[in-house]
Formats: sequence, structure tokens, C-alpha cells
Amino acid sequence: MATKSAAAKKAPVKKAAVKKAPAAPKKLRVAIIGCGGISQTHMAAYKEIPEVELVGFCDINPAKLTEYQEKYGVKPEQCFEKWDDLFKAVKPDAVDICTPNGVHCPAALAAAAAGCHIMVEKPMAMNPDECEQMIAAAKKHKVKLAVGFQHRFNSKTDFLVNARDKGQFGNVMFVKCQALRRRGIPNWGVFGQKELQGGGPMIDIGVHVVEMAHYFMGSPKPVAATGNCWTYLGNKQSDVMCAWPNWDYKTYTVEDLAIGHIRFDNGMIMQIESSFAAHIDKDEWRFTAMGDKGGCCWDPLQIFTDEAGAMVHITPDYVAPDWNKDWVYLFVRKLQNWVDGILKGTPLRASGEEGLAVQKILDGIYRSAEQGGKEVPIK
Repeated sequence: MATKSAAAKKAPVKKAAVKKAPAAPKKLRVAIIGCGGISQTHMAAYKEIPEVELVGFCDINPAKLTEYQEKYGVKPEQCFEKWDDLFKAVKPDAVDICTPNGVHCPAALAAAAAGCHIMVEKPMAMNPDECEQMIAAAKKHKVKLAVGFQHRFNSKTDFLVNARDKGQFGNVMFVKCQALRRRGIPNWGVFGQKELQGGGPMIDIGVHVVEMAHYFMGSPKPVAATGNCWTYLGNKQSDVMCAWPNWDYKTYTVEDLAIGHIRFDNGMIMQIESSFAAHIDKDEWRFTAMGDKGGCCWDPLQIFTDEAGAMVHITPDYVAPDWNKDWVYLFVRKLQNWVDGILKGTPLRASGEEGLAVQKILDGIYRSAEQGGKEVPIK
């Protein structure tokens, strides 16, 4: 009978390899600074972004923090009245700044120094100098800085940018931006106080249309601005019926109407109209553009061109979803882009540099208005 060799007898028995469960994906630990109205839209958007864990909340008003605890189940130990205390106790990976405009820069500088990536609501800051400080701080501390320009994530904007990239418009020469309310002065927050906001409708709602139009234009460099501002209704008590009555006219120091004209280094021209209160037919929110091969309108969404020997209008059958019907989806898209930029290294579609360019446009209009409408250089 054959016998097994000693070596065979001692050969170890191989065990089946045990597969390890894949590691859970890394969560981005985000803190929110400023728990007012716009932050609640951010809160709704974060529900759709599984990569985010909300770990801290900061507001100078204790009532806002109490509201967050009651509405969202936030724990008291996650709430802070000073951001330095938040950074020390929570050590978030990133912060989402939803404060009034005047707090954007100091909050961002503190966040960068704490090693936190930054999302800052629009407008980026009060002026270009603050924007440059924020960009420099982000570079110094090697953190990502994004600006909350949600309208460049709108499907309408995507459609027109895609058409531009395919040469549908040829050379774009002129863009007209309109962010006009017939009577829409905010009766909450500090939107009427220039020292806290930097301005009125131009910096608050005009910025939205300017940023998506500038993005559509290919982000050219602004070189000069002409503009003027007028205040004639907001600083007076009014008995006119409107959706937002009883604003604080006694502290109202911003413009009701602002008109601007911007020249760019490539010869393009942008015209901007923005109002909280104006004697107009209806509210307007859109940009239109003219190129040497075609033109377009953001709302109603159309392209104007020549086809088969005739002038034609092109209207897409479907772009979705419509931001008027689903406001939160824009915030999901802009916040997801920021989160992906941090976790995956994908490009930011609204970087600090984009925010600075838009701020220079707004600042140029305000500076021109202060000088009686003279053209002022933008550097």
C-alpha cells in the first residue's frame, strides 16, 4: 500500500479567503454658519446628498438655534453662537456660510484658517477686495472655495450653454439681464440695510441673473462699468397692496432700481436691470442674448436663428426640472458639485474666481452710480 510522504503529511491546509465588506464611503462633515431663511433650503438639499453629515450649526441669534433643534432634531451640543467655538468643538471638514453678506468674508477667513472647505452663499462678499482675501485664504490653507451660484446649474442655462458650445449663436455680442420686481421689497432680514448687505436689488437678485449670464458668455473679463441707482419707494411708508407689505422703510438705505452697462475685454456688452420696486408691467427674471448667428431668451426658453431660408424660433420640448416648480433641486446640484469637488476632486463650476468676476461687475455699477453715472474702470 502506498504511504504519504512526511512533507505531504505536514502540508498546511489552505483556508478559503474571507472577503471583507467594502468600507463605508467617507462622509463629508459639514457645519452651517447662519441659520436664517436661506439655510433651510440648504437643509432640504442636504437630505438628497448622502455623502454629507451635518455636524454643527452656528448663529448669533439663540432663537434660530432653538428653532433648528425643534425643527430638525439638532442636538444642543451641536449648536454654537460663535464660529470659533464651533471649529474647536466640532472640527468640521467643511462649512456652508448662509449669513448676511457682510459676514461672508470674516466667516470664510475663519473657516479657511480652521482648515475647512467653504461654500458661501451669493453674493460672494461685499466687494472685490473681500473676495480676493477669501481666495487668498483658501489657497494658503489648501481648501476648496465655492460660491452659491445655483442658477448656472439650471437646466435652462445648461441648454443655452450647450447650444453656445455647438456654435448656435456664433459670436455673442450683447446680453441683457433682467431681475425686476414690480413691488418686492423684502420685509424680513436685513435686505434694506446697505451697511450689512452692500446694496439692494442689484447685489441681492441682480447677481443671480448676472452670474448665469456671465457663465453663458464664457466668463469674459469685465473692464469697465456705467450705472446708476435710484431710491424712491422703499424709504417711504406705503399703503399699496403687495405680497410683501410693511417692510422697514425707516432703516431702508439701498436702491429700489439699478441699471448697469458692462464692457468686457473681448468686446461683449452686458446690460443689467434690477429692482425691488418699479412701475413696470410685471416681474421679469431672465437674460436674452444676441450673436451674429443666433440669439436666445432664458425665459421663455427659446433660440432665434435662420433656417431653410426663414427666420425661426427653436423651443425645446423638455428641460427639467423647472426651478420655479422645484427650487430645492438647484441647491442640490450646486451643493453636490461642491461636495464632489472636495471628495472626488472634480472641477467646481462656481469657484471663488468666478465669484470675484461677478463681484467686480456689481461693484463697478455701484461705483459708477456714486460718481453720477461716469464710466469707471474694472481692474
